[in-house]
Amino acid sequence: MSVTNSAMPGSDLTAVAQALHEEVAGTGLVPLAEIGPTAHRLAALARIYGNAPFVPLEQARHELGVDRAGFERLLELFIRIPALRAAVENGPSGRYWTNTVLSLERAGVFDAVLARKPTFPHLVGLYPGPTCMFRCHFCVRVTGARYQASSLAGGNEMFAAVIDEVPAGNRDAMYVSGGLEPLTNPGLGALVSRAAGRGFRIVLYTNSFALTEHKLKGEQGLWDLHAVRTSLYGLTDAEYQATTGKQGSFTRVRDNLARFQQLRAEREAPIRLGLSYIVLPGRAGRLSALVDFIAELNEAAPDRPLDYINLREDYSGRPDGKLSSDERAELQDELNRFREKAAQRTPTLHVDYGYALHSLMMGTDVQLVRIRPETMRPTAHPQVSVQVDLLGDVYLYREAAFPGLAGADRYRIGTVRPDTTLTEVMETFVTSGATVTPQADDEYFLDGFDQAVTARLNQMETDIADGWGERRGFLR
Repeated sequence: MSVTNSAMPGSDLTAVAQALHEEVAGTGLVPLAEIGPTAHRLAALARIYGNAPFVPLEQARHELGVDRAGFERLLELFIRIPALRAAVENGPSGRYWTNTVLSLERAGVFDAVLARKPTFPHLVGLYPGPTCMFRCHFCVRVTGARYQASSLAGGNEMFAAVIDEVPAGNRDAMYVSGGLEPLTNPGLGALVSRAAGRGFRIVLYTNSFALTEHKLKGEQGLWDLHAVRTSLYGLTDAEYQATTGKQGSFTRVRDNLARFQQLRAEREAPIRLGLSYIVLPGRAGRLSALVDFIAELNEAAPDRPLDYINLREDYSGRPDGKLSSDERAELQDELNRFREKAAQRTPTLHVDYGYALHSLMMGTDVQLVRIRPETMRPTAHPQVSVQVDLLGDVYLYREAAFPGLAGADRYRIGTVRPDTTLTEVMETFVTSGATVTPQADDEYFLDGFDQAVTARLNQMETDIADGWGERRGFLR
């Protein structure tokens, strides 16, 4: 049994322990008589954190039935055996570790949050869109809400100042999204060029309805983007209209993407193109058609096929974020068909299945992290991420920066103005000891990233309170 697969469903811990025997013995830290039981506990520890990454250390210790001194030895042994770390990262919940937690650990931002140290945000979301042409039923946007056209000039000056303020060193420190559709801002290309000129790799999150050839010719700066990630809301005009409320929108988006592929091939532009596809209830069976769509899209520029797709499941409205058993079985089958067909028809396509779908494909229905108002952090995590809208308002959570959204003002921590920088907004909030008291349903202001970050910080704080400061958070 491979050690790196020890967190997988159905793994035999006894076989894993046998595979670990030599490495445990090689550390020289374990008496001969204890090597077998120790190896078994290490395999069990990998299984715990490969399936439940945010378990506090004390809970894991009790599950293993060891005293604190024994658990300390296990933790020391664990970090000395790389295959065990790989087992956690390859486990059903491994995407929490590899996609989010470990990169933020390397940046040191979790420690800054816990220490209430006013560091510049590690990630800054720029939300420049003044309006949106869609009204998606799962979007929290208030119907008809928009920013006044008169806000554009001042807003873009403010964004330019923020771009100039972001410290160099982290090439991925900024992204462009919304709130509302970014491409409705006629100054977006200039902002992208400004950021790219400072060495930043900007990813644009868009619905691509406005990603026309005319738009690309008028805003040459858009070619300085690192990537365009298009949210795809269906595979026919009927599906698109049912989701977005706009007629003919699928045909336009499809044509825009095909032409974009042709243009980037002609220009030999390094810009990456990806899709984000949410598997809405009742549409798991459409995953096969999704592969066909991508393959047909690639025919527009065979030498520059689509780079990646992010698949996500819509868990909104489901009790405790769980799928029914029937939905689970259907989705698992369709995902496996998708993977096989994609390997045949779109072999260069990188597929990111996210936190939940990755585990489902392994045969484990890992429950998504579900933060509630009582587990939200009153100080949030601005050192990790903030969002800035067209008015310069700075928000703590990604789903809060929508105009007119009831309750979102609680999570607005200040405003970037000609006389107030983002750094000053951050420092004022953090050093003043300001807090936000969550109210019912406030968890919906947190997207999946915010939920994972909150769960990680809560875990770390519990570990520190339990006396595990040196080991807090398990993997680092």
